[in-house]
Amino acid sequence: MKSLFKSLYRKRRKNESLIKYLMWIIHLWLGLLSSIIVFVMCLTGCLYAFKNQMIDLYNKDKVYITSGLQMAKTPDQIQAGLLKNGKELTALLIPESESRSYVVSYREHQLDKSSYYNQYTGQILGQADTGANQFFEVVLDIHRNLMMGNAGRQIVGASVLMFCVLIISGFVLWLPKKLKFLKQGLTVKFKAKFQRVNYDLHNTLGFYTFLILFFIAVTGLYVTYPWVKNGLIVSLGGSSIDRIAEENNADDPFGGLLEDMLQKQDEKKNLKNTEAISIDKILELSDKQLPYHAVTSIELPNKENPRYVVIKTNTQNFLGMMLPDEVTFDKTGVFKTRELFSDKPLNKQFTALAKPLHTGEIMGLPSIILYFIVSLIGCSLPVTGFLIWWHRLRKMK
Repeated sequence: MKSLFKSLYRKRRKNESLIKYLMWIIHLWLGLLSSIIVFVMCLTGCLYAFKNQMIDLYNKDKVYITSGLQMAKTPDQIQAGLLKNGKELTALLIPESESRSYVVSYREHQLDKSSYYNQYTGQILGQADTGANQFFEVVLDIHRNLMMGNAGRQIVGASVLMFCVLIISGFVLWLPKKLKFLKQGLTVKFKAKFQRVNYDLHNTLGFYTFLILFFIAVTGLYVTYPWVKNGLIVSLGGSSIDRIAEENNADDPFGGLLEDMLQKQDEKKNLKNTEAISIDKILELSDKQLPYHAVTSIELPNKENPRYVVIKTNTQNFLGMMLPDEVTFDKTGVFKTRELFSDKPLNKQFTALAKPLHTGEIMGLPSIILYFIVSLIGCSLPVTGFLIWWHRLRKMK
């Protein structure tokens, strides 16, 4: 027991700064406290990274199709075909690739359903198999709260907070005293003894991934803690949630929301018996507002929303990030709103992208692969860190 306590403490070394000494103590203690949870978080993050790709692979016979010599059916033709079979089209997802099937949402026998649809043959390919979804739901539940509800959520939140401190303290400990020692902190000596290789792996890989790991951790805290969410929004130029609730002036965003709701109510009343314009025409009008080819979703007017809502995923930017642009029309095709992602203030852009920024979906497969590798390294850090401490403990026995 005495050696255990000794392994958790050491005297300050000669010429060691107080900051580095304190960071060593903090890094060790918080690392041991949070290591298991951090390992689980990174491992489940690795598994969840390829969720969409795995679901597509699981449903490959429905997702991937061949066009042959046939032309793709237009949305109007799809709508008419479904209606003939007693299915009322409510939404349509058009992929960018011609080798992927459409996803149609429809109402049948008072039930809302969603299925893959072969746009060349007009065949409903069926709903997505639930096996892969169920697996990823379990992974997500573990990632969010260890399958322990709110108590687990708080444990995860506290551990991720510790992990943020660990990343900062680890970077401070990594900083070389002199420039000539920089190469030592950037390489792994694989020919050395196990303890040295293990230390280098912890030290070097931790440095290469600390920025992305810190970003992933902070965006995770954004979802867990309201005060983190509030702080990030304010730091990006937005107003705090409490301040918005207190303000009742003309600039209040809720005022704009109320005005939009009133306009929609008027449309419901005035256009109740008006025949809706064709989906093909809506697509044509939306292409004029958003003149680029991209993944496109169309939501048809319904009881809650009397407007056509068209969302395109814009990837025409320097990093190829998937940024949503939205345009709406009333039932007659009259243009109502256009919301470009690029026009939003920074705080609202971050709010809209918080989830894909956390999961790595923001740039598609390249960023998912990057996040997977970084999360895998994140899994290794608690293990290599524990082995460093365990070797220290054994030396003291």
